Amino acid sequence: MMNNRVSAVRAVLFDVDGTLADTERDGHRLAFNAAFEECGLDWQWGVELYGELLAITGGKERIRYFVEHYAPAELARSGLDGWIAGLHKVKTRHYVSLLESGGIPLRPGVARLIRHLRDANIKIAIATTTTPENVTALLKSTLGDDSPGWFDVIGAGDIVPGKKPEPDIYDWVLERLKLPAQECIAIEDSENGLRASLAAGLDTVVTVSDYTRLQDFTGAKLVLSDLGEPAQPFTVLRGDGLDSGWVDANLLLNLKS
Repeated sequence: MMNNRVSAVRAVLFDVDGTLADTERDGHRLAFNAAFEECGLDWQWGVELYGELLAITGGKERIRYFVEHYAPAELARSGLDGWIAGLHKVKTRHYVSLLESGGIPLRPGVARLIRHLRDANIKIAIATTTTPENVTALLKSTLGDDSPGWFDVIGAGDIVPGKKPEPDIYDWVLERLKLPAQECIAIEDSENGLRASLAAGLDTVVTVSDYTRLQDFTGAKLVLSDLGEPAQPFTVLRGDGLDSGWVDANLLLNLKS
């Protein structure tokens, strides 16, 4: 029987890209390149370049950074902000199509943990700067059409002014959950995400991705290879895994003690 103390963890807040699924290298990057081709641009974001661009949070912001540093002639384009927004919409369409084809699975342990938390009556939420369309498409393609409704709050896109590493999206989600940060835990995969969650006062578990494993995760409660499964235990990269091989409500509670 589950320890009754798990009620002390009242909500878990999930990042999306790199945390729920390895969406960046073989998802978003491919969608950006497809959008560039459709829009008649000769840009090609390779794996290494995209790793550099990931330091910039937000798709539209990433395009602007690329223009400023790699295609400065485009800065003279009339209505630059609108053009970037339109290009990003094309990218989102390609990304959603990729998700709907089943091309991007969830990371190990994600589906199990989400279902476990629901069974334990612990709230679950999304805190991401990716678009709401991307979130919904990923959830539906991996967990089923009704899965977006499983989440008590979904914070996504441009609903807050500051992107990670600013804490705005976490503050927004916590306010709507009506819970203090001290009773919640965040799950992230990147240094920017960790900085945002820590700034919001959240204890944080990091599951590294290919692009983030060498980043600075100072302040995280636990740094893991992934969330783990009974048949595929996680690897502890930093912190105390508490002799467990997978993240569940009891492990999260013990991180609070």
